[in-house]
Amino acid sequence: MYDPTLLATFLVVAETRSFTRAAQRLGISQPTVSQQVGRLEKAAGRTLVARDTRDVRLTDNGDAMAGFARTILAAHAAAESYFSGSAMRGRLRFGAADDLAITQLPRILRHFRQLYPQINLELTVNQSAPLRRRLAAGHLDLIFVKQTAGESDEGTRVAGDAMVWIGQEKLVVEPGRPVPLIAYQAPSLSRQMAIDALERAGRTWRITCNTRDVNGVLAAVRAGIGVAVFPFSLIPTDLVKVSDRFSLPTLGDVDYVLVANPGAAREPVDALMSAITSRGVSRAV
Repeated sequence: MYDPTLLATFLVVAETRSFTRAAQRLGISQPTVSQQVGRLEKAAGRTLVARDTRDVRLTDNGDAMAGFARTILAAHAAAESYFSGSAMRGRLRFGAADDLAITQLPRILRHFRQLYPQINLELTVNQSAPLRRRLAAGHLDLIFVKQTAGESDEGTRVAGDAMVWIGQEKLVVEPGRPVPLIAYQAPSLSRQMAIDALERAGRTWRITCNTRDVNGVLAAVRAGIGVAVFPFSLIPTDLVKVSDRFSLPTLGDVDYVLVANPGAAREPVDALMSAITSRGVSRAV
C-alpha cells in the first residue's frame, strides 16, 4: 500500500518539476520532499524521478505512478467524505454555457462526482441568457456563464477573457464584401457582440450559419464558411484569430461568473463553486 502523504508530495513534484518549488507549495523543507519521494520510489521498487543539476523530470514509471496517485487520492477523499458523517447528499442542478464544455470543466465535474458520490449532479448545457432565466425561475441551483466584462456585481467572477474573431487558416474574405458571420441563434452574447461591433464600424455582414451549440460553431468555422466570435483563451489549435487579417472591429471582454440560486442548499453549491474557482477556466488539452 502506498502512503497518501508520499503520493501527494510526489504529485506536487510532478506538477512543479522542482523539489524546491514543491517544498515551498507544501510548506515543508526541500530535504523532506526528497526523502518522501525516495520512500515512494523504494516502496514502488522503481525510479520515478530523474534529476540532475538543471532538470527534474518523471521517468516512464513516474508518469504511470502519477496516474495511479491521482486515482488513489481521489478514492481516499471520496471515502473520507462518505464516512465522515458530513457526506453531502441531495440534488445539485448545475447549468453551464456550452462553450465551457471545451475547457477543463468536464474534468472538474467528474472529479466533483468522485468526491461527492451521494450528490445527484444534474447538468444543463445552454446559452448564458436561457440559463439565467432558468436560474431566476428556480429551475437551477448554480450556473456558470459568460457576461460582458464589468456588467454586474452579481455572482462570483472566475476569470476574464477577450472575445476575438476566429476563422480557418486559409479563409479568404474579399475587401468590401459582407463579413460572413457564423453565430449562435439569438439570444446570444457573442452573436450580439459581433453584430453591434460590425454595425458600429459600418461593416456589412451576412449570417452564413445559425447554430445552437459550440460544436456547430466550430464545425462551420472549420468548414471555412465564415468567421465567428470566440473567447481568445479557448481557440482550438487548428483555428486562428483573424481580427487583424480582415480588419475586423474590436469586440471587448467577457467575464466568466458563477451565479447561485439564493434558495439552493448552500453546502453542495459552495463545494462545486470552490472546485471551479480553484481550477479556473482553461482550454482542455
